[in-house]
Amino acid sequence: MDKVELRKKVKIIEKRKEEGILLCLEKPVQSRRATTLFENVRLFNDALPEIDFDDIDISTTFLGHKFAAPIFIGAMTGGAELAKKVNRNLAEAAQRLGIGMAVGSQRAGLLTRGLAETYSITRKVAPDIFIGSNIGGAQLSKGLSIAEAKKLVEMLDADALYVHLNPLQEVIQPEGEAEFSHVMARIKETASGLGKPIVAKEVGAGISDTVAKRLESAGVSAIEIAGMGGTSWSGVESYRAKEANKMVKFKAGNIFWDWGIPTAAALYGVRKAVKLPVVASGGIRNGLEMAKAISMGADLCAMAWPLLRPATVSSDKVTEYLEETIFALKTAMFVSGCRDLKELRRSRHVITGELKDWCEIFDND
Repeated sequence: MDKVELRKKVKIIEKRKEEGILLCLEKPVQSRRATTLFENVRLFNDALPEIDFDDIDISTTFLGHKFAAPIFIGAMTGGAELAKKVNRNLAEAAQRLGIGMAVGSQRAGLLTRGLAETYSITRKVAPDIFIGSNIGGAQLSKGLSIAEAKKLVEMLDADALYVHLNPLQEVIQPEGEAEFSHVMARIKETASGLGKPIVAKEVGAGISDTVAKRLESAGVSAIEIAGMGGTSWSGVESYRAKEANKMVKFKAGNIFWDWGIPTAAALYGVRKAVKLPVVASGGIRNGLEMAKAISMGADLCAMAWPLLRPATVSSDKVTEYLEETIFALKTAMFVSGCRDLKELRRSRHVITGELKDWCEIFDND
């Protein structure tokens, strides 16, 4: 690739990455009618918790790394100047609170040093936290080598490589690459040759129990379910498709806006199917929902969209939102009589409504 072609490609990528941020900030991109179904989960109130609020311990470990709270800042962005600011603020907050984070897809970072710095800023400002690199399953399918995958990890001295599985987004995206025919084989190859854990994740349509079993057999070390009920990337890409005058994709993006497995249902199915660590994500907005997810078996809970707007302002704003989330999580544990996360995972909960229907399907698989 000559310099002129490279500069052109970099500009296209920067524009796409910035659009991804701005659309999430300025347009209604959340699920329209679908929900996470966490409203169908009820924890039991304990009127005699026999614990002091200040003694509640929410520390945990994930893939051998200590976390001060079971919270993960989900993969969002990189590849543009605005993305660099977002990643810096997210990483500074994560460092301050002793939690982890992942960056957005790093393919752009392989092109130039400038784009790489929009990702590597995370490790520069957060030397102690768990950080996940990120690449798409479609890129693995198209031939991203283990050597290139190692470069992604080295770019930010990452603790793991996240492989995002986003077939719906790739179909709707104007320049998407809906090529998934060799993804499982490439995940298996990368997992055995990378020398770092692989975390497989969706981006908002959820992972099923059957897919989770296949991923476990391929050698991934953890699964982030990223279920339906939060940001719709079909929705995000439909806006971009309309702007690009790709009306077939625009219309399909609207048809599939609410496509997927609700987050609570995906969590139930995946937790039942595999022994791997499971990260609950997709539309989780507060500490009570996190408590419900952990009671259902989640090891960590990730959130992304709620932190995006604060991250465009400052790390203090990100920290403020996360501290509110932590307080609500601990409150849910206090009124449930749980002094630590082990007790929360053993705590009773009731499943009702549509979520109960999903659970019955997974129980009968």
